[in-house]
Amino acid sequence: MKFVCGRRGKWVTLVVWLVLFMGVAGPLAGKLSGVQKNDAAQWLPGSAESTRVVELQKSFETAETAPAVIVYERASGLTDADLAKAAADAVALASAEGVAGPVSEPIAAADGAALQLVVPVAMGADGYNKIADRIAGLREITGPGADGLDVKVAGPAGFDGDAAAAFSGVDGALLGATVLVVIVLLLFAYRSPVLWILPIFCAVTALTASQGLIYLLAEGVGLTVTGQSAGILTVLVIGAGTDYALLLIARYREELSRTEDRHAAMAAALHRAGPAVAASAATVGAGLLCLMAADMNSTRGLGPVLAIGVGVALVTMLTLLPALLVVLGRWIFWPRRPRPGVAVAETGRGWARLGTGIARRPRAIWVTASLALAALATGSFLLNPAGLTAADTFTGKPDSIAGQEALARHFPAGQNGQPVVVIAKAEAATAVTAAVGSVPGVAATGEPVVKDGLARVEATLADAPDSDAAADTVVAVREAVHAIADAKVGGPTALRMDMYEATSRDNLVIIPIVLVVILAILGLLLRAVVAPLVLVATVALSFAAALGASALIFDALGFASTDAAFPLYIFVFLVALGVDYNIFLMTRVREESARHGTREGMLRGLRATGGVITSAGLVLAGTFAVFAAMPLVQFVEIGVAVALGVLLDTFVVRSVLVTALTLDLGRRVWTPGGLSRPAAEPAAGADREAVPVP
Repeated sequence: MKFVCGRRGKWVTLVVWLVLFMGVAGPLAGKLSGVQKNDAAQWLPGSAESTRVVELQKSFETAETAPAVIVYERASGLTDADLAKAAADAVALASAEGVAGPVSEPIAAADGAALQLVVPVAMGADGYNKIADRIAGLREITGPGADGLDVKVAGPAGFDGDAAAAFSGVDGALLGATVLVVIVLLLFAYRSPVLWILPIFCAVTALTASQGLIYLLAEGVGLTVTGQSAGILTVLVIGAGTDYALLLIARYREELSRTEDRHAAMAAALHRAGPAVAASAATVGAGLLCLMAADMNSTRGLGPVLAIGVGVALVTMLTLLPALLVVLGRWIFWPRRPRPGVAVAETGRGWARLGTGIARRPRAIWVTASLALAALATGSFLLNPAGLTAADTFTGKPDSIAGQEALARHFPAGQNGQPVVVIAKAEAATAVTAAVGSVPGVAATGEPVVKDGLARVEATLADAPDSDAAADTVVAVREAVHAIADAKVGGPTALRMDMYEATSRDNLVIIPIVLVVILAILGLLLRAVVAPLVLVATVALSFAAALGASALIFDALGFASTDAAFPLYIFVFLVALGVDYNIFLMTRVREESARHGTREGMLRGLRATGGVITSAGLVLAGTFAVFAAMPLVQFVEIGVAVALGVLLDTFVVRSVLVTALTLDLGRRVWTPGGLSRPAAEPAAGADREAVPVP
């Protein structure tokens, strides 16, 4: 570590970062959006039945397609001019960019107030990355309608186009908003007009480097990257990286008040703060890597994507940031430049008063805090993690959703380009078709298409494809065809069902794994059993409270449900990040306890770390809160829940609950480590020098 802040090493470090990472990673990072996989089939495991149907369908088509449904609606009834426009549009759409087949004849609604055209849109290997532009092209051809005629592009391709358009703006908007929030918080934390520049520059550098590395892994080994994981990566790297910078700079500033040599000061800061920061990042990374045990491809890919981001952020803040700070010298702290012999301003008085107050009645306080968090957690019964329907996906109402509503007003619920698809052996085509048609909830079946020894049968549902009734129908179809043939049932409804099933399994498997891994890491770090159990239990309670509070907010906002993976994501983020702050606190408490005893060590640790950890918590909560401004409900929900959880953990769990529990347990918190033995407890009042400000 001394090398990066040495008189020569600092320049070598800067050159390596500027040339190797900035020069190489920058161009690669810009390509990350091109390897994202956002279509539902790519998110599911290959073993899912609906995924197998997607693969088997390729033998029936020269190109993979998704239907865009153009719906024309006039409340008073369509006119001859409207019909003529639809016919002309059908001709023009046939030659549009990305259209991969004949456009259907206009299909009129029974009430005469609407009609629809079905347009097959190419979705091949790179189809999803082009779908937004292709749907925009279709909308340009049809126009918005005139004289009261409403024209919308709906259907699966229309929805995918709107979703892709929303995701395409996420990365840049998130980065800009996140950086702005962090700048404001750093200005408040540092009271310096220039110091904030270094953490921001290093955090953006870490993000660029991690994006470049992730792109190489996506291209080289097939790492699954989605718009969701790329968006979370931006916020997590900026937030976590800035947190690590806050802790390191606080230690560096303290050392500068003790020595004139800034190189020695940084070496001492790295020696004192580096292990805690590294342990924290390792805990977060290990928790995230547990997601690799998931069945869902999207969840399995999210783990390494975010773990890479945290790892790169750690390396950046322990190498590039120290080198820059040493090169620039003390002036970067202007107007409050630390000097040897000049006391650092007292910043821990409020935390000292809080600790003293808790020490008077620690048991009553931790019981009260626990009951309050448990009461808040009861709100989680309002949570509905059944998955987001198409209409619930966006915070607003894009063209595809408005078009879907128009289709529902005038056409049978299943006539929207989202059929049930059954693939069976060719010799079973007739029997399978009859079996599918006999299932209640199936409105109609098409003629089987036979090719290469396989038969494809499409069925129209009587209910909306993302409804519970449609899901029940698909279950019944599977039971019917599985009984007579080796058939597979897929389609949009089946994809949604399989996604929910895989995610439910992931929730049950991964949450215990995360708890065991984090407990093991904390046990090794703190050399105790009781303290890790206490810390994980408090963070788990914080997670439950955040989930309950979030559910109440979602209910007030009118969000009907959450993504099926929402509880798992929030658990991993909050447990890993919550333990993150507890590591910063308890490593300092352990250090102080070895010299002053557990009671005094807890009070000193809280006083020494309270300010900087609170600033770090505000930064991380602020960065995740940026998600609340996104046009996608899944981002809003993740942002609200993580921000709430981090704030609860920062101001209630770490400051009050952990402090009270540690004071109540005393040296027993270190059981079975050496500090738990009476002989290891220093006499009261021993070695009571002033607590240094971190």
